[in-house]
Amino acid sequence: MENIIEVESLNKKFPPDTHALIEFNLQVERGITFGLLGPNGSGKTTLIRILVGILKPDLGKVMVISPSLHWSERAAKIGYMTQSPALYQDLTVAENLDFFATIYGLSGKEKRKRIGKLISLVKLEGKENSPVLTLSGGMRQRVSLATSLVHNPQLIFLDEPTVGIDPSLRLEFWDYFRSLNKDGATIVLSTHVMEEAARADELALLRDGRLLAQGKVEKLLSDTGTKNLEEAFLALEGG
Repeated sequence: MENIIEVESLNKKFPPDTHALIEFNLQVERGITFGLLGPNGSGKTTLIRILVGILKPDLGKVMVISPSLHWSERAAKIGYMTQSPALYQDLTVAENLDFFATIYGLSGKEKRKRIGKLISLVKLEGKENSPVLTLSGGMRQRVSLATSLVHNPQLIFLDEPTVGIDPSLRLEFWDYFRSLNKDGATIVLSTHVMEEAARADELALLRDGRLLAQGKVEKLLSDTGTKNLEEAFLALEGG
């Protein structure tokens, strides 16, 4: 299967002496949900920010979607949900979605239909006219997810997407992620929760800016002779 992301010998250092990524290699196939699993400070967010074009690596090669695309064309095909909701606090839920949809070129009936579908997805019916600043942290997380999906992107980066939401809604999010995969979209999400990571089609395990291993959960467990991801992570970390 064709890769939508290829990373080779990626290095990123922050002053004065923080090595966020060290000789990092990664390949992500199209149409899957790919998990970045690691503790805080392992390099997950730095990697995502490089892949979406916010940060530049110090060394290494990065291919996202297609090497032939101009950055503006590539950016239009990417959705990005940041760890901290990047929303306009004084605008309502609907106004935030309308703003981001307009930026991505949606208009008229298409825009209204898309916004309505996403508000339903994140269970915010009745909150459309509520300013974001009046919402709970979990609700803001839902709005943030909706804004990252409003333009129907081909590649979606989700940085800790289910933090602060209840278990039942988390399951609905995962059902929606699967439907996006079936439609051809690729999802890359970061997490430090083992149970969450186990739902991904494939995983990369990170520690201190280094890639410990990449593969399907079953393979990672088989290769390490362990029974669960936590044990596998500890085994790889120690090895």
